[in-house]
Amino acid sequence: MRQRPLRRTAQGNRPSELSGFIGRGAELAELGRLLEVSRLVTVTGVGGVGKSRLVLAAARAAAEGAREAPEAQGARAPAEERYCDGVWLAELACVRDPALLELTLSEALGLTDHTTRPPRAVLAEHLADKRMLLVLDGFEQLVDETAALVRELLLRSPGLRVLAAGRRPLEVAGERTFPLAPPVPEEALALLEARASAADPAFAATGADRAALAEVCARLDGIPLALELAAGRLRTLSPAQVLSRLEDRFGLLTGGVRGGLPRHRTLRTAIGWSHELCTPAERLLWARLSVFAGQFDLEAAEYVCAGPDMPVEGVLDLVGELLAQSLLVREETAAGVRFRMLETVRLYGAGWLESLGDAVRLRRRHRDWYMGLATWCELDWFSPRQHEVAALVEAELPNLRLALECCLDEPDELHLGQYLAGTLWFYWAGCGRLTEGRHWLDRTLDPPGGQVAEYESSRLKALWVLGYVAALQGDATASMCALYECRDGAARSGNRVAAAYAVHRLGCLALVSDDMARARELLGEALEQYRAAGELNSNVLMCQVELGMALAFLGDLPGALALCGEVREICEERGERWTKAYALYVLAYAALEAGGTQEARRLLTECVEINHAFNDLVGLVLALELLALVTVAEGDPAEAAVLQGAAEPMWGGVGLQLFGSGYFNAPRLMCRERAGEVLGAERYAAHAAEGRELGRESLVVRALRGAARMPRPAGLGGVPGPRISRSTAPADQP
Repeated sequence: MRQRPLRRTAQGNRPSELSGFIGRGAELAELGRLLEVSRLVTVTGVGGVGKSRLVLAAARAAAEGAREAPEAQGARAPAEERYCDGVWLAELACVRDPALLELTLSEALGLTDHTTRPPRAVLAEHLADKRMLLVLDGFEQLVDETAALVRELLLRSPGLRVLAAGRRPLEVAGERTFPLAPPVPEEALALLEARASAADPAFAATGADRAALAEVCARLDGIPLALELAAGRLRTLSPAQVLSRLEDRFGLLTGGVRGGLPRHRTLRTAIGWSHELCTPAERLLWARLSVFAGQFDLEAAEYVCAGPDMPVEGVLDLVGELLAQSLLVREETAAGVRFRMLETVRLYGAGWLESLGDAVRLRRRHRDWYMGLATWCELDWFSPRQHEVAALVEAELPNLRLALECCLDEPDELHLGQYLAGTLWFYWAGCGRLTEGRHWLDRTLDPPGGQVAEYESSRLKALWVLGYVAALQGDATASMCALYECRDGAARSGNRVAAAYAVHRLGCLALVSDDMARARELLGEALEQYRAAGELNSNVLMCQVELGMALAFLGDLPGALALCGEVREICEERGERWTKAYALYVLAYAALEAGGTQEARRLLTECVEINHAFNDLVGLVLALELLALVTVAEGDPAEAAVLQGAAEPMWGGVGLQLFGSGYFNAPRLMCRERAGEVLGAERYAAHAAEGRELGRESLVVRALRGAARMPRPAGLGGVPGPRISRSTAPADQP
């Protein structure tokens, strides 16, 4: 019933329980049996009946079975064979835009793709040869889109099994449905007592109290969510008082759901009863909190929900009361303490907010808060808090999506959507979210109906960010169109900053397109424009790094060292790590060219660590391949082949421009050539195949562990280090 933190490993993102799972042994066993005979099983039932808890328990059982199976006696266990690629959970309840469905699944699976390929194609390719269990929770608001996606994935991925939870079946061929009823009376009573004890450790039910509690369970049809809400009341009321109040209101609160199923009416009774027992201020906060998607923090709640009728200093106490009544859930996350409203409870509050006529105003306040949050995060990205900013935006992504949708819903506020999508450039480019960034940038710049923004600065920002994102995706045409439009618009309006960004990103496009002379010219011009405009941030430093990269590729190592050494110093002074990683790459490239393998390894080790932390696939694969070449120079061609083999599949998600680049491609081809000369084609292929079996986490651990190894005295053939030169060989040359 409650959302749980996800623990991502090479074998999945198995959720952790925040409270014990009570009963349901027979249901779990039957669910396991159905998964043995069907590749798609959907658990259906009324909201609050415990579908999420059951499928999560089944997911944990499957993950544990797959992990423990190899230790079993005799033949290999079926669970290990069936789920050898892990058990993965995708929570869909907060997804409203069908275009984000595939992206949400990709995020859950830990996929990062920097190309312009459709996310569905990326998913299908990733899952094609996998043997795994995919758990989908909360799909009913996108049932048709989810059904179509599941149908395609099952057809293209013979080793895939899907366990879904929703209020209705997906109606896909081969689906086995499992209608979930409330627990039997004994389990319902055990659940109520366990939750009451968790809320109040002093709680103990005996005699008449247990009889009253059993009657409460009966009155609420044993629906787990209803029991959770009742347990929250047992902190202040006796079991008899809870029963009495429930009886007084049962008839009244089942009204207004004409034609509804009895269990729907019962759940509404439980929520409505909790609503009636709240104070007016608690009810008002409940309604206003319904505008949030997923998690939120206290500061957001205070800004969005406070007003003349709700002093900001009182919001904390009201949040505490809603927590005590099980209407909110408190969660510890990488972004700090956050709160979440259960979806069924949120929908009830949203209905009240609509009836109060305050929904539009609250949605705008919600949008304004997240506009401000994005602005602050963009500024704070250029600081020692960069990693915390990344974690915060990750946690707030459902709310940022909601804010973007709010901007798109109002033609007069389209410029706000352009500003917000542009302001999040650091997240799209720096945290592996290029595909989603492209989605929002395209929508805000080319909305249905062709609305024209009146705020030129917002549009110019969105244009240069689109040009940047498209360049990193390898879409040169879209990148050039956006950047030329930005450059021309900036010239007309006299916007010097936007002009500098346009020139910078045109230089970046030339860099990844192998036009190093043009890149040197444009990036140098952009740096001059940045300095004239007084601009200094991660983008400006990245421009300097990219200029250093172009110089290094053109053979001007002193120039590259000077530029990137300065960037490194500024980054260390400011606490900036993301741009620093790219500066370290160029410095390592120069060090390896000069024969300094130890220095190159030291620089690249830090580079790998930073890029992995930010999920920056471009920086990570570049660093890993240069590290593989360093490993060859140190005299360990077998390990180099493993690293190279592990890095190669990552290129498929980076983009065609980089994949085919003679300059960026040179370390990979040189590593293949030098290691292959020593190992021979057969041994090289075997070690590379070993690397391709490594997951990204295992690969990074292995790369970092290599830093502790003492290098051999000389490189292969007695040469301290290789001379990297541009290769014109095809990228897929063996």
